Amino acid sequence: MVSGVGIPVLENNLYVALIHFPVMNKKGKPIGSALTTIDLHDIARASITFGVRGFYVITPYEDQAGLATQVIEHWTKGVGGKLNPFRKKALELIRVSKTLENAIEVIEEERKKPVITIATSAKKISGSIAIEGLKLKLRSKASHVLIFGTAWGLADELMDTCDYILDPILGNTDYNHLSVRSAASIYLDRIINGR
Repeated sequence: MVSGVGIPVLENNLYVALIHFPVMNKKGKPIGSALTTIDLHDIARASITFGVRGFYVITPYEDQAGLATQVIEHWTKGVGGKLNPFRKKALELIRVSKTLENAIEVIEEERKKPVITIATSAKKISGSIAIEGLKLKLRSKASHVLIFGTAWGLADELMDTCDYILDPILGNTDYNHLSVRSAASIYLDRIINGR
């Protein structure tokens, strides 16, 4: 597939999932986190920019799912979409799901292909793969879900269920606590453009 500006991209088999449960708090304990609406906007915009097929917001909390739905509908069905059709197109990628398992079931049903899950982490984890390795795996006919955690990252119990864990994004200092929306944009750029 080739994008509108002539940059070759991988087959459109990549999804993004933003996990709000189970994630970790700063003490390393599993928790559920609150939705941040700017994450919805910015990750949706990055997703559409880099040709992601769908963006799943994962939360088991009804009030948080309701907030996500309200934001999405404002920008896709309400006045927001009329005022800003570019934002509307991006937020149309978002789907809200109670669990990652539910999202995977929906993707499998839609695509009629197996789903491969790829966790992200800010810390180096034994056995993690580099972007180059992931790009080779993305050439398969399977659907692939790139999974991001809120709060202090994905809980170990969720990471243990993933097929792969991606190497962390590292800067040139010891500080390593990017916002999830920044990490999503950087990972997607590196996966699609190879930078």
